[in-house]
Amino acid sequence: MANPVLVEVTRGALVESVHRGAIAVADARGRTVFALGDVAAIVYPRSALKPVQALPLLESGAAGAFGLGDEEVALACASHSGEPMHTSRVAAWLARIGCTPDDLACGPQAARFDPVRDAMIRRGEAPTRLHNNCSGKHAGFLTLARHWDIATAGYERHDHPVQQAVAATLAELAGLDGPLAWGIDGCAAPNFALPLVSFARALARLAAPADLPEPRGAAARRIFRAMTDHPELVSGTGRACAILMRATAQRAAVKTGAEGYFAAIVPERGLGIALKIDDGAGRAAETAIAAVLDGLGLLSGDGAAEEFLRAPVTNTRAEIVGERRPAAALASLPAFA
Repeated sequence: MANPVLVEVTRGALVESVHRGAIAVADARGRTVFALGDVAAIVYPRSALKPVQALPLLESGAAGAFGLGDEEVALACASHSGEPMHTSRVAAWLARIGCTPDDLACGPQAARFDPVRDAMIRRGEAPTRLHNNCSGKHAGFLTLARHWDIATAGYERHDHPVQQAVAATLAELAGLDGPLAWGIDGCAAPNFALPLVSFARALARLAAPADLPEPRGAAARRIFRAMTDHPELVSGTGRACAILMRATAQRAAVKTGAEGYFAAIVPERGLGIALKIDDGAGRAAETAIAAVLDGLGLLSGDGAAEEFLRAPVTNTRAEIVGERRPAAALASLPAFA
């Protein structure tokens, strides 16, 4: 059975395009409190996995040993835009652990923030590995390897102890036995696949960490604090994650992933949220996560956040000719609010 339509795009009086997907909301006891679509399907969280990938960095003591602040923790969870506020901090972080950008396994990537990218082009300046949206995550991996005094070369391989620690942490939080399916992400590190509802349960345990053993509970609380205190470091200027976290008044940590994935951690409700758009459309994932947050009463009415709920479709004269909006299936969201 096909997943329901979650988001539709109109032009004039007609619906021109639709995006199908699934949404899972779970609590820390492992209960599924809301499900829409095939939430048992095994999918890659992609960059929505980053808060979990950052846990070993903190609970191992590596972050403390190298004096990392919340800004670095936010960058470890980031899919950043390659702005100076990101690249300068990652460069300083690498220097602190005795590494250089050449030690990053991720490849160069053009800055996602247009003014930075355009200025670099005018200067004839090529992007570096620091500009890769995952450079903070990779700096975290390198820090963990340094702390454990193991090889940094090859830290991105699936069989490296750093990646095995990530896989074990994810499986434990999600309550899954056996090896997780995996594939290579865009940044060259492995990404682990699991059912959508299982990832929602893992996020819920981060949202309500009282039952987690220490130091994992403290690590979960710090990750949430770092993300919500520094939303632009987690994403970038004008990016959805930053806008939505600010619109929730720091009540939810929100993280995007490639191919239409979005996740959220909501401590005040003890909930984890995971959603996947079938066709991989990021625009639809942004509208769907905004609708879930709105259904929970978390959005403040911020104008920028409202644009994700009902995003205008414009023509080349900047005239509004349609909109992107939640579809009828999302009307059931208040059932768990």
